[in-house]
Amino acid sequence: MVRSSSRWSGSDAALRSVQVAFDVETQVIDAVRLAAFKSQLSTSDQIRKILGLPYATKPVRPRLTVSLSDADYALLGERLGVDAADRRRIKEILHEQLIEFAKKQSKHENS
Repeated sequence: MVRSSSRWSGSDAALRSVQVAFDVETQVIDAVRLAAFKSQLSTSDQIRKILGLPYATKPVRPRLTVSLSDADYALLGERLGVDAADRRRIKEILHEQLIEFAKKQSKHENS
């Protein structure tokens, strides 16, 4: 029997967790997402809250994610005038674009 190190012992419970998917109508999905947004929770934490399960009250690392393929990087590199291999610079530019988007949205909502 292999003993796990104490470093990994905290992840034992997470390894035994099983992801559960709910096939529901768009109205239910929208309601859960909106509630999560208003509560500043992840959708998963909002579902746990609704079900009366423990959940993180604040995101550990609030962030937005998107999956980008090599073709996406090539397209973005071309559009942004950056070498597609310079993924760090592309990410920096995309980060700036998201901030500008948020500023525009905020102005639009306040007008």
